[in-house]
Amino acid sequence: MGGRVEEPAPGSVATGGAPPSTPGPVRRSRDVPLLVARARDGDPRAVARLITLVESGDTLLPEIAAALAPFAGRARVVGLTGSPGVGKSTTTNELVRALRARGHRVGVLAVDPSSPFTGGAILGDRVRMQDHATDPGVYIRSMSSRGHLGGLSAATPQAVRVLEGAGCDVVLVETVGVGQAEVEVASLADTTLVLLAPGMGDAIQAVKAGILEIADIFVVNKADRDGADATVRDIQGNLALGERGPGQWRPQVVRTVAARAEGIDDLVAALDKHRTWLVEHDELRRRREARAAAEVEAIALGALRARIGSLRDGTQLAALAAKVAEGTLDPYTAADELLAQLGS
Repeated sequence: MGGRVEEPAPGSVATGGAPPSTPGPVRRSRDVPLLVARARDGDPRAVARLITLVESGDTLLPEIAAALAPFAGRARVVGLTGSPGVGKSTTTNELVRALRARGHRVGVLAVDPSSPFTGGAILGDRVRMQDHATDPGVYIRSMSSRGHLGGLSAATPQAVRVLEGAGCDVVLVETVGVGQAEVEVASLADTTLVLLAPGMGDAIQAVKAGILEIADIFVVNKADRDGADATVRDIQGNLALGERGPGQWRPQVVRTVAARAEGIDDLVAALDKHRTWLVEHDELRRRREARAAAEVEAIALGALRARIGSLRDGTQLAALAAKVAEGTLDPYTAADELLAQLGS
């Protein structure tokens, strides 16, 4: 798996190590069994093609999901979130280095904010991970958020499945970095890292409910700066206020200076400790079942929205809307009638 991959999806970039000597006709292929087989063999072009099809919402998506289903749950999924400038990409880069030293195959999905005009992304995350561009055991994909809220791309869950199918032992998912609303990553990851930095107001942000509740590990990056001790104390103090039952996980607080690779070993050790807790308390199974439930629900809701959208071209929705507007029908009854029509 690896190599600079030709023609990634618009607004995204994929890289890794050297491609196989006979890559084959995968660049425009729609042969799902071939693409999955090639991805399993480590062909980065096949991985890129599958993610491109996933991102574009191609009609092949159900077939791709079915082909990848037997490989689900084989990778550790680690989410990284935090405000812009805390060092998420640099930390991700160093985590990749540490995991590769253990012999793990690593996939990275780095979600970047997209332009509201073109849909493209700056892809700054990808620029900071050039160190691994030629490593065949690393696959990096920058994905444009394309307006999706929550710090991820709508295609991220299926992209994770592609990387699992491609044999990644660990998949790192880095969010956009837009602030306090980035809690969606917790529903996707086995372990969620929340990165903070001293001097950026993050000690206050960390006490806010969403961020505090999704973090399995707090990473105080740039810990060589003034105020790092105060940031750690604030986090620990607020964690002490939380109510936890016997055996519940207490989020770890780790100091790092990712730009100098300091504290990364401690961070990997915290990840291992959390993984052990997940397995011992059957939390890993629970989280993955909750993730699958959310994924199924999102697909079902998407299909329902598409069917409702199709009604706009007909007369049913317009007729119901007219009755609601003139006051002869309430909106809840109209919605019930609409759902009944969808089910018929």
